[in-house]
Amino acid sequence: MQKCKWMLRKLMASLPLGTLLLAGYASAQIDAMFNPGLVGRDQTEAIRISDTIFQATGFGNTNMVVTPAGNVIIDTSLIVNARRHKQLLQAADDGPVKYIILTHAHGDHIGGVSAWREEGTEIIAQDEHYEFVNYQNRLKGLFSQRNAAQFPSLNVVQLSELELAQGVENFGAEIVPTILFEDDYRFELGGVTFDVLHTPGETYDHLSVWVPDYKAAFVGDNFYTSFPNMYTLRGTKPRWALDYVDSINRILALQPEILVPSHGDAILGVDEIERQFTRYRDAILYVHDQTVLGMNQGKDVHTLMAEIELPSDLDIGEGYGRISWSVRGIYESYMGWFDGNPSTMFNTAIDAAYPDIVRLAGGANGVAELAETQIAEGDLELALHTADIALRAEPSNVRALTARLAAFRALLEASDNSNEIGWLQFGMRESQEALDAAGSQTVR
Repeated sequence: MQKCKWMLRKLMASLPLGTLLLAGYASAQIDAMFNPGLVGRDQTEAIRISDTIFQATGFGNTNMVVTPAGNVIIDTSLIVNARRHKQLLQAADDGPVKYIILTHAHGDHIGGVSAWREEGTEIIAQDEHYEFVNYQNRLKGLFSQRNAAQFPSLNVVQLSELELAQGVENFGAEIVPTILFEDDYRFELGGVTFDVLHTPGETYDHLSVWVPDYKAAFVGDNFYTSFPNMYTLRGTKPRWALDYVDSINRILALQPEILVPSHGDAILGVDEIERQFTRYRDAILYVHDQTVLGMNQGKDVHTLMAEIELPSDLDIGEGYGRISWSVRGIYESYMGWFDGNPSTMFNTAIDAAYPDIVRLAGGANGVAELAETQIAEGDLELALHTADIALRAEPSNVRALTARLAAFRALLEASDNSNEIGWLQFGMRESQEALDAAGSQTVR
């Protein structure tokens, strides 16, 4: 089954870009495979979604609602996009910025706040923003490592040993918002009403903005053109599937005529919004329910990761999130790290047994040869595990490192998922650096 999936992905990878887009992969996500900071860089004018709603695109869009008394900015993208986004949007309308609303506290939504903030600008976020930004700050050393691995093009600055040695700062994050709310917050500007709603999903602090006068809903990252990133490989707190479902239902009940996500294009029309948003919700609920069903049947997490697939009518693509990662995220969010095997409850890691096994197998070269055979047979994921077993015993083994690099390269050629691509490229860089340190030249 795994080999068949690999062959299918390889076939998909060979298709023209236009075919991939028709298959459901948003152009921003395809671009993001290579460099998130470049998404939208060719935009020459703001997108006019309606007479009063404008958008600048990027890896994280910036949206602007125009009123007679000033403008409301919804999300501010990455810091590297902020200047360009401001120029594009102010060319459409250069009214004063009265409010900035942050749908959640990820860097591709809050990065440009300082560029937009004016004297007297109110900044709105949900109450959970306080804990979320402190959580990110608390683990900033680890997150800087993970982000540098996944997004090397962003030149993420990693903490120095001196900074790390200064200890843990549990509540040291800067709190930028001037208004925090619990469930709902309403304000009026220039005769236009804005309802800010707590809609957890992508994060606990996630909010949506409803503008009833324009029948427009701004839904942040609770919708994009892919199965959602319900577990992100860089690490995150649990993203509860049923939170997504409840939040989507809350927006659907409003019957919006304009739906504006923070990644990808706006959707127009009540019927089309209901079709896409309902399908998205049902796909999330299906994966959740199938995971819980399998858990109650006593199936282990890896069995469920391999088994659960969306039916064709709910297949919304996996250009950003992966169903298998979401299955594992749901499973371990509900049950924690212990898998029910008593041998895993102790301090000794499973891979501590690998060096002795490798010696019994005749050494690292013999195990690496098995990895080579697995690669030739298309069992690429298994080959990675086999190479890792050899490298646990002999970290500089050239044959095992070469096999590991070859498996990553083949998986990369077949991948259609931007997050997966980032980590496969990291694995390749890591393997190549180890090979270089061992004084070897790879076969290209």
